[in-house]
Amino acid sequence: MTINCKGKLIDLTTPKVMGILNLTPDSFFDGGKYTNENAILNQVEKMLTDGATFIDVGAYSSRPGADFVSETEELQRLLPIIALIDKKFPETLISVDTFRAEVAKQSIETGAAIINDISAGKLDDNMLKTVANLQVPYIMMHMRGTPQTMQQLTNYDDIVKDLIFYFSERIQAAHNLGITDVIIDPGFGFAKTLEQNYKLLNNLELLNITEKPMLVGVSRKSMIYKLLQTTPQNALNGTTVLNTIGLQKGASILRVHDVKEAVETVKLIQNLNC
Repeated sequence: MTINCKGKLIDLTTPKVMGILNLTPDSFFDGGKYTNENAILNQVEKMLTDGATFIDVGAYSSRPGADFVSETEELQRLLPIIALIDKKFPETLISVDTFRAEVAKQSIETGAAIINDISAGKLDDNMLKTVANLQVPYIMMHMRGTPQTMQQLTNYDDIVKDLIFYFSERIQAAHNLGITDVIIDPGFGFAKTLEQNYKLLNNLELLNITEKPMLVGVSRKSMIYKLLQTTPQNALNGTTVLNTIGLQKGASILRVHDVKEAVETVKLIQNLNC
């Protein structure tokens, strides 16, 4: 199971780690932390040294109730940082967390390698066509509504079946346009209650029916810290536990704030399969 990033085949048979770099002032865990070039480059270097295969750069917080960010502002935040990382660490595989087609296009042209779309093309009608033209890997996440409305849209007949149907439809739409490298993301915390998140995690292996690599992103999320009655800052141990479960149920990529711990988790789980 491989994806093609800038002409380099990345084998996802062994799970990989994607480090998160938030360029937003209001992200739930590290908002406003990386606001100058030195801080950004130091964090990227740390994540790469710790074993990250991908760096996921985002400039629009998708936490529940997040502030709206214009396309112009998103581009102004993103493009200089993509160029900065690409210049300093040219081998880095940059993933761009955006649901806007124009942002995706300009980000790839600036040096990014992957598009990570929380809406699977549902928030911008041009996104799938743009990704098809760019011929880059595409991460499609499950969400309903927008970051501002998603937590009011949590009614499901059966959340696991609904996700399987959702991904079947979105994968087919992507394939019809010629997108070949598709990765699915169940979207923990997006239009899902605490109980629904855990039902989904408990049945995560059922999503393997899509025959696509799966990204799991639970890092320091409220499904951990609310259940443990703590804070995102104290949710690393819980994150590692849920990442372990995700790997055992078929995750190919872990999207995390804490790369070192996630890489160690992958190594330990892989040793079980020796």
